Amino acid sequence: MSGAENQREKDKRREKAVTIVRRLVEAGYPTYFAGGTVRDMLLGEPPADIDIATAASPDAIASLFPRTIPVGAEFGVILVVQEGEPFEVATFRAEGPYPDGRRPAWVRPADARTDVERRDFTINGLLFDPLQEKIIDWVEGRKDIERRLIRSIGDPIERFSEDKLRMLRAVRLAANLGFRIEESTGVAIRDRAAEIQAVSGERIRNELVSIFTGPHPDEGLLLLERYGLLSPLLPEVSAMKGIEQGKDYHPEGDVFAHTLKILSLLKQPTVSLAFAALLHDVGKPPAWHPGGRPLFPDHARVGAEMSQEILKRLRFDRRTRERIVKSIANHLHFLDVRRMRAATLRRFMASHNFDEELELHRLDCLAGSGDLSNWEFVVEKRKELALEPLPEAPLLRGRDLLRLGFVPGPRMGEILEEVEEKRLEGALKSAEEAERWVKENYSH
Repeated sequence: MSGAENQREKDKRREKAVTIVRRLVEAGYPTYFAGGTVRDMLLGEPPADIDIATAASPDAIASLFPRTIPVGAEFGVILVVQEGEPFEVATFRAEGPYPDGRRPAWVRPADARTDVERRDFTINGLLFDPLQEKIIDWVEGRKDIERRLIRSIGDPIERFSEDKLRMLRAVRLAANLGFRIEESTGVAIRDRAAEIQAVSGERIRNELVSIFTGPHPDEGLLLLERYGLLSPLLPEVSAMKGIEQGKDYHPEGDVFAHTLKILSLLKQPTVSLAFAALLHDVGKPPAWHPGGRPLFPDHARVGAEMSQEILKRLRFDRRTRERIVKSIANHLHFLDVRRMRAATLRRFMASHNFDEELELHRLDCLAGSGDLSNWEFVVEKRKELALEPLPEAPLLRGRDLLRLGFVPGPRMGEILEEVEEKRLEGALKSAEEAERWVKENYSH
């Protein structure tokens, strides 16, 4: 999609949202764009979503639009589908105490100001009237955007006791927006950081994904450490601090410094690449042998096993876990590519995950010694092999050996394995060649 087409799509989306606002206002309900939508508009960024806040109840909203979905009606939230596109519309509300650190004990309708004052941060407490083109700001959110500041609305301890995930959200906003966290807000996070463990793995995962696939993942990691959230969330990453490495290969410093550097090199990564970069050396602390050669024997295998457990704890889906763990398990294999047999190298490069494994290796090198010779070797080999495509299926199967007169048993498996090796090396290119080679080299 071109830039002009993309802009037209955004304009259409905004028009749909304005239509919803206009319908509610005409029915007598004050209605605004709210929260991050307004923040992003003031920052000159296209909002990821257009959230709408209104004085109308969910029942009133449903009565005004032909298609609605009650996704959270008990909390005053309903989806309005406008010309095939859903928009979240929330009723202004006041909330009771949060006994579980996530959900309020009760919710009741309120006015706009009360609704704003129960939100998390001032930069998310802005309202915008798209009909009057007017910003409503009761919490100095606009000033904090200008100051590039993350500040809680009201007492930060109270805000974080209501929903402990807000501590992690503050770090995510600061890292992704390039803002700083206001002092009293930061102190409250440090004081209560250990409580983040009460939050579900899924909610923590979503915030961490946003941090590490965002524009400044290295800054996100530093902020997690600075505000005491790293140890309770990712103790395995925190353990990298102070683990020294050989200066020839890692002039950048200890394992934590290396991880920061590799994260700084990420550019719009996939989730699996971002977390492979974050966790690729997580096995070094437990594998560390000071003064030994190597310093970190078997750390790729150890790290892959540890990462599997970390990713399960964070409730990543199986497929994403497999991609990340495979990249970590294989990240040292690139040191051996020049010594690999042609068949072994072909198999290594045939992995469905190989593009990410290769990119992780490139970033790992750039974050350390800077030596890209093995990466360049593999890239050239891929170009060469692309000119010699191999058939997808094996050249021979068990039934072919039976037809040639071989007796079922382990020996057949050995023959087929060797035929496959020859195929991958490029020595055998057709079934006819494979049969001839078997007849010449094996008796039955």
